[in-house]
Parts: sequence; C-alpha cells; structure tokens
Amino acid sequence: MMRKTSTATAVLAGSLLLSACGNSTTESSTGSTGSTTTSNGSTAAAQQMVTIYSGRNEALVGPLLSQVESATGTKIDVRYGDSSALAAQLLEEGDRSPADVFFSQDAGALGALAKAGRLRTLDSSTTGAVLKGYADANGAWVATSARARVVAYDPASAPEAETFTSIDAILDPKYKGKIGFAPTNASFHSFVTALRVTKGEAGAKDWLTKFKANSPQAYEKNGAVLAAVDSGDVSLGLINHYYWHELVAEKGADAVNAKIRFLNADDPGALINVAGVGVLKSSDTQDAAAKVVAYLTSKPAQQYFADETAEYPVLTGVTTDKHDLPDLASLTSAGIDLGQLDSLEVTLGMLDEVGLT
Repeated sequence: MMRKTSTATAVLAGSLLLSACGNSTTESSTGSTGSTTTSNGSTAAAQQMVTIYSGRNEALVGPLLSQVESATGTKIDVRYGDSSALAAQLLEEGDRSPADVFFSQDAGALGALAKAGRLRTLDSSTTGAVLKGYADANGAWVATSARARVVAYDPASAPEAETFTSIDAILDPKYKGKIGFAPTNASFHSFVTALRVTKGEAGAKDWLTKFKANSPQAYEKNGAVLAAVDSGDVSLGLINHYYWHELVAEKGADAVNAKIRFLNADDPGALINVAGVGVLKSSDTQDAAAKVVAYLTSKPAQQYFADETAEYPVLTGVTTDKHDLPDLASLTSAGIDLGQLDSLEVTLGMLDEVGLT
C-alpha cells in the first residue's frame, strides 16, 4: 500500500521547491546507453534498469556513470538537475517516484531525504569503506567525494583576499556589487546551513542580511561565478575548490587569472561538504541500485573523482598527481558534522525571508 505523505514531508517539499522556482534545473535529460555488450558479457537489453536522479553535473559524472554500467552490468537512466530541486521532486513523488538512486551534490539534500524516511539503509560494507564521518550515522547515504568551499578572487581588484581567514571578510562594504554567488546551488545552501550551525539562527540571519546589502551578483552555477571572477566582472566569488582546479587543468595555470583562498578550517566558509548517494526505499531494483552505489565508492570510481573532477576521494589510499590540492585533513571543518546539514527546509526558508533565493 502506498504510504501517505506526512505533513512534515509536504512542508519540506514546499520549502525545497521555493529554491527550484524560476530556474531550469528541474529539466531532465536521459543518459542511458543502447543495447551494447558489457564487460560481463550481458547485453543492455537484458540488464536491469536503474534510474538515477543526479544533482551532479552531466559533464562531471556522465563518463563515470557509463563506466558504472560496464562494470556492474546495469543499465542506467539519468535525470539531471539541482540537488535541492531533485530532493523536492523526490519528496513530492513519494512512493510513486521512478527513481532508484539519488546522487546528490551535497549532504544537505541527502539528509533531508533521510530525515523524511525516503532512503533505505545501505549495506555496512559500503558505508564502512569510506573515511570516518563520510557516511550517514544511520547508513541512509554514503559520500562519494569531498570538496571544500573557497573564496575565488581577482588578484587585480581584491589582492587582500589572499590573506582572508573568515567568510565575514566579504561583508566589507567595499565589495558591494563585486561578489558572485550561485543562490540556487545546493552547495551554497549547505554553506548557509553551516552558518546556522556555527553562528546560530540570529547570527546566520544577520550575516545573510549584511551579505544581501552588499548587492551580490547571482549566477546559475559555480562555474559561471568563477568565470566572472576570472574575467574581472566581479572581485570575489563563492565556489567549491574543484571548479578552479578543473579550469587550471583545462587552460593551464598561466591562462587563469582567478585565484582561490582556503579559509580557516573552523570557519563555515571553509565547509568540507560531500557529494553522495542513497537508494530510495520505493525502488523496485534495490539490489541493482545497491551495486551502483557500491561501485561509486570503489577504487576505480574514487580514482576518477581524484583525477577527473579534482575532488577529494573518500577511500583511503587513493591519490592523484594531476591536481595540486591541500591535504584534506588540514581543511577539516571543526565542529560541523555533515549530519547537521539536514535542516535544509529551515535554510531555504531563511534565504527566502532575507531575499536571497
């Protein structure tokens, strides 16, 4: 029998949908393959279909998901969008959802679904394979990679950003109209949740009010924020670290004007967040879905994240020589448990109240 959607779930879905209104991130695309022979000798026509709602960008993870198909003998169909918007859609769809796996850009959206009881408990061999603290305490989701929040800056117009230690520095009125951010992005939402965790509700609202008064420039994606900093259109930008490393890998260090600053590890602006996955309780292909999730935490997938997306692997022993990254241990945010990022509905309500949605 289909479960009825609870009042709390309905409220959360409504709050999440506020962040999705007015943008195109809920549009979907299909990433399934044709009837080709897989590495285990089966054909795609005979494979089970696993539908993934992915808050990860297709350009970042599309090649990896094709790799997952070959390695697991599972056919994959993907719907891409923003993590917060997809979480809202999953809550709205309930047990009728066609999704089997939720591949989120951040822990907050995963935590919201776990809190609503939408995710099944993963096998301990999967959650236990990753670094401590990078899986849900109750086994509802597991991290696939980690990233740091950073401040991107234009050395010509904001050279002082090289010495920033706190996100509070960007509230200086001299940066009015010169800060770029992605208000609908799930990573920004988690940053704001981290503000609430560290500063309290009143402190976070005060910070956001001051930030709004500085007339920040809104962009749809982190990549667009970095491009604006790189071109000098804005002086500062709030992004994840790997966007800068990818740009350097693509264009060469000499061709990239923008720089990035890692803030103090105990500052909410230095939040270490994760991308991660969970299996929907409503999935009717849970075994196949679990294989997909397990593969995303395996060494080949972790090497992909380290080499191709410049993210931090969450599996011990996986390293890369393609990107010059600070050691993850040196960036760990003190006092911010990823499990505390699940109050996404409160964060979105605060952003709406302040006028930053």
